[in-house]
Amino acid sequence: MAWRFGEFELDPETRELRCAGRPVPLTPKALRLLELLLRRQPAAVSRQEIRDALWPRLYVADSNLPSLVWELRSALGDRPRGRILRTVRGFGYAFSGEVKSRAERSTRADGGSEGGLRLVWGDRSFALQGGENRLGRGSDVEVLIDAASVSRHHALIVVAGSTAVLEDLGSKNGTRLNGEPVGTGRELRDGDEIRLGTVQLLFRSLPRDAATATARG
Repeated sequence: MAWRFGEFELDPETRELRCAGRPVPLTPKALRLLELLLRRQPAAVSRQEIRDALWPRLYVADSNLPSLVWELRSALGDRPRGRILRTVRGFGYAFSGEVKSRAERSTRADGGSEGGLRLVWGDRSFALQGGENRLGRGSDVEVLIDAASVSRHHALIVVAGSTAVLEDLGSKNGTRLNGEPVGTGRELRDGDEIRLGTVQLLFRSLPRDAATATARG
């Protein structure tokens, strides 16, 4: 599924922005910025967090981000300026347009594992699939956690039937399970707390019916 606002639609799977069904040309960085702001809307995202997400571990000129915002505003026809992308003075940017429908790329609805295995992050719920589920802020992970303290490929959860095993992927800020550092091969139980850097997740193992109700609620 995709985010829809006005005549625009952003599909995070195909990495494509469309307006009235027609492709809108955008650079990969501008697309990534739009996706980040949509995922966090209506909350404001700091300039530092945006830089960490778009240019991890790289020094970039201060003009790079405003140029990217200008590119995005031009593509979206953001006039008067700030109608869609709001500048938060002294902090960063926020998506302020009306989003008609929204779906997290990493949030799987009813097609999860047999045991209804999920990760909960605030008001977001991520269904875990059978096999490998990578956690991080990279564009190619199965569970996308957009936070500065999270590595691109931070941790891994391997699901086999109703069993899930957590391991760290050599992350910069570490992975903890119920407060204890994780290396490899830690089996998860319902209610376990997982911490990726400063981000806290809750692991839930629910019957299929309960998991479906949770996803729809």
